[in-house]
Amino acid sequence: MSQPVVVLAYATAAIALAAQWTAAKIALGAVPPLELSTMRFAIASALLVLVALVTRTPLPVRRWRPVTAAAAFGFLGFNGLAFLGLRLTPASDSALIVPTTIPVATALFATLIHEQLTSRKLLGFAVASVGAAVVIAGGQQIGGDISTTRLLGDLLELGSAICWAACLTISALVVRTESVLGFVTMSSLLGTAMLFPLGFLEQGYRDVPTWSGQSWLAAAILGVLSTFVAFLIFFWAVRRFGASRGALISYLAPVAALLIAFVVLGERPFPLQLVGAVVILAGVRLLTRKTRASVPSATPAAA
Repeated sequence: MSQPVVVLAYATAAIALAAQWTAAKIALGAVPPLELSTMRFAIASALLVLVALVTRTPLPVRRWRPVTAAAAFGFLGFNGLAFLGLRLTPASDSALIVPTTIPVATALFATLIHEQLTSRKLLGFAVASVGAAVVIAGGQQIGGDISTTRLLGDLLELGSAICWAACLTISALVVRTESVLGFVTMSSLLGTAMLFPLGFLEQGYRDVPTWSGQSWLAAAILGVLSTFVAFLIFFWAVRRFGASRGALISYLAPVAALLIAFVVLGERPFPLQLVGAVVILAGVRLLTRKTRASVPSATPAAA
């Protein structure tokens, strides 16, 4: 596959993932987080099932154990913790903490499935992790005091990222032999089923008929763009490049997310967050730079 196609796929997924934080922040102003999570995956599942039926793509039912585990971590754990945290912290924090933590955690988890962790990867992840730490610390500059509410939200976002990393690692084992569409469809259906009962702990879905048009638009963006589109590309990258390299899509989301949060929500990133973003990009550069193969010296031309 040509490099421009890969770049386009990664960029599309990054924009789709970046949009989820702003869309979710808008919806969570009026919609309970677990109900919104359920609706997100219900919308995505409907689209995925339709495409799977049209393309006659079978679901990996015989691999139900790892698929269920992936759904528990990536659809229930990731989305539930992320949306709960998003109620306590700005979208800019979420959009920077989650994407910058996922690749590091995934690379560590991926060693369990024999993906190599080279010294250059370690250096790149270390640099990017420093950037993530700067982002989190910089976001705490509120009147000179640390906001415990915002810190709790940041910790929930960190937990959600670790859940997603576990999901990517498990999925790498499944998509080696199963189709990406079949895996994502089955995982989304299972994730929706896991989330659905939790919605009764909030308002029991009695409020759904009263959701505003803005809330439904945000739910549609989450279901179509940030799940149906982004997840298919994400897991395609995992299948093609492995869990740790596929997770690098996450590193492309923060800059776009900061811009979206600023334009749509009016959230201004702190100076240290911008510094952290630059450090993150430096780490990504280390991770994606190819090592030049040694070129043999040219043979002198004959006289």
